[in-house]
Amino acid sequence: MTIPRIKYVGRTISKHTVRQLKFIIPGAAITYVFNTHHVFLELLTRQDVEGQWGRLFALASTGFEGLVIILFLYVLLVPWIHGLEPDYRSWRDSGILSSVIPILTTAILVGWSLLSFTLGRWSSLGYLEGVVGASGMYALTFGLLGLLPAPKVHRS
Repeated sequence: MTIPRIKYVGRTISKHTVRQLKFIIPGAAITYVFNTHHVFLELLTRQDVEGQWGRLFALASTGFEGLVIILFLYVLLVPWIHGLEPDYRSWRDSGILSSVIPILTTAILVGWSLLSFTLGRWSSLGYLEGVVGASGMYALTFGLLGLLPAPKVHRS
C-alpha cells in the first residue's frame, strides 16, 4: 500500500509523518472519547483513603511511562551521544542497543499493563474501557515520539 503525500500551503507532509498520524489520530480520539486523561489525572490527585492504592498504581504507571520516554529518547539520541550510527535492525549485536531495547520493551509492557489495571480497577471506566483507554494513551505517546527527528552522525 502506498501512502499518499498530502500537500498544505506549498509544502508536502512526509510519508513518515503520515505513518505517525496513524498512531496519533486514533490515540487522541480514544483518549478524548473515553476521557482517559481526566480519569487518570483524577486517580493521581485522589486523596481519599479508598483511592490510595489507585493513586499508588497510577504513580507507578506514570513512572514506567516516563522510563519509556527516557529510554526511547536515549535510543533516538545514541548516534549523537556516542558518535556512531547503530544498526537498529540488528540491535542484538549492538553493545548499546542490546541492553536498552529489552529494558524498553519490559517498561512498555509493565507500564501499559499497570495503566490498564489501574484504569479498570480504580476508575469508572471498567476493565475493557481501561484497556482501550490505556492503549489509546500509549498509541498517542508513541505517535508523538515517532515525530521526533533522529540526529545523523556526520563522519569526517
